[in-house]
Amino acid sequence: MEFFIFALILILLFIGGLPVAFALGITGVILLKVLWGDTVNLGIVAQRLLYGANNFVILAIPFFLLAGKLMNTGGITTRIFRFANLLVGHLQGGLGQVNIVASMIFSGMSGLAAADTAGLGTVEIQAMREAGYDDDFTCAVTGASSTVGPIVPPSVPLVIYGILANVSVGRLLVAGMIPGVLVGLSLMIMVSIYAGRKGYPRHSKPSFRELLQAFKEAFGPLMTPVILIGGILSGIFTPTEAAAIAALYALILGCFVYKEISLSDTWRLLKQTARETATITFIISCAMLYGWVLIRSRTPIVLLEFFTGISINPIVILFILNGFLLILGCFMETIAALSILVPIITPLIIKVGIDPLHFGLVMVLNLMIGLLTPPFGINLFILNKISGVPTMKVARACLPFFIPLISTLLVITLFPSIVTVLPTLFFGAK
Repeated sequence: MEFFIFALILILLFIGGLPVAFALGITGVILLKVLWGDTVNLGIVAQRLLYGANNFVILAIPFFLLAGKLMNTGGITTRIFRFANLLVGHLQGGLGQVNIVASMIFSGMSGLAAADTAGLGTVEIQAMREAGYDDDFTCAVTGASSTVGPIVPPSVPLVIYGILANVSVGRLLVAGMIPGVLVGLSLMIMVSIYAGRKGYPRHSKPSFRELLQAFKEAFGPLMTPVILIGGILSGIFTPTEAAAIAALYALILGCFVYKEISLSDTWRLLKQTARETATITFIISCAMLYGWVLIRSRTPIVLLEFFTGISINPIVILFILNGFLLILGCFMETIAALSILVPIITPLIIKVGIDPLHFGLVMVLNLMIGLLTPPFGINLFILNKISGVPTMKVARACLPFFIPLISTLLVITLFPSIVTVLPTLFFGAK
């Protein structure tokens, strides 16, 4: 039965070319038919689909998406890049370091790696090319730095994981702060080593006045993560309310402060957000149906028995899952992988004593690394589109940056307290 489930969904996804939501929904209905025969009540199917979408936390997704789009359109990315340039452009690696720091700052606004790559990446690649950096290094550091996006709060993948795994989204978002900083620092070290060997240029150290002026220009965008995280930690608003406030704040900055977003731009961004939200919500609904059917088919129990037959050591299980997720990330988009795997894996990790909060960050970082791996790494295709560099050339250029990314993954795998310390500090023990 388990082989039938995975074979069917893979056939629908990769051979049939169906969208993820339809593949999940069709698999769920067929499996119900196999389990119940002619007694399948399609009314129950409809109820489970509706139950998947009837979740207040899902409202965070459209607001985070809209906030990211507004930030990309309203000239905010340029101000962030300029500030990061003056802040760290004088370090070894120059604009490579700027690329990473700018991505870390922008990560506190967008919540999606693709938004970082497509929006801020355009500014970064143009600036690095004009400064004489070669395309390999430019594309590689832009792609690698964008993986920070869904780790540092806000994060759409973490919101989806929290919904599917029944984990507090607020705790998940706060848990991503230290791992996100570690990813950024490890990438900065790699850039410094790489740039030192290649002899890349760097800027002279700016004066305090120049740095202060850039800070003033970027002050509005820089306050976004402060408002978000400060509000969540202080209990002033929930993660969902924080998302709405982020979108409103981005709208005010773009329309009224910087006056770079017109009414027509706003309407276009709202339509784009609505389409993307509908797609993601439908995927979540079908994933909830799929997960419910899996439980009734006892698939998670069979998987649990298989893994516990190998070992009941949480570290061993984590390493097995890491290897599996790294391979899967080469072939599957992040939201699809979360939707398919979280309902299956959650009972296993709970049974062997792995904190679902900890595993959420481990899983998302695994899938972010997958965004840079062929044949289906979405960030590779985005970089190809905005830079004109062939996709496989970008993939080869990214290889050295897997060292800091996988090193950070191993650190947070082996030391769960790195992930759990801030949620425990601010929200108390679970």
